[in-house]
Amino acid sequence: MEVIINKKGQETVVGLVGRLDTPASIEIAPQIEELKEATTGTVILDCKALEYISSSGLRLFLGLRKAAAEKGGKIVVSSISPEIRSVFMMTGFLNLFEIR
Repeated sequence: MEVIINKKGQETVVGLVGRLDTPASIEIAPQIEELKEATTGTVILDCKALEYISSSGLRLFLGLRKAAAEKGGKIVVSSISPEIRSVFMMTGFLNLFEIR
């Protein structure tokens, strides 16, 4: 799992590459924690290269959403595959996030 973070003014683009399963969630948790603390404004989770997401990965998304909301920001999820869209639909995440 690879996380690529690019900050552009008030937007932070987070590229997620690979499978976001339980081991990967544990591996990237420190980067996500730094992102939670440092980010204000909009965070765009670019999922075009995300192959899979588990409940642990969904939990990371929720944590980011909560942290952003506390600072007046928001999370946008972009470029999700049909498979990940299906997971978002089944779990109700389509209603929690702005999807582009």
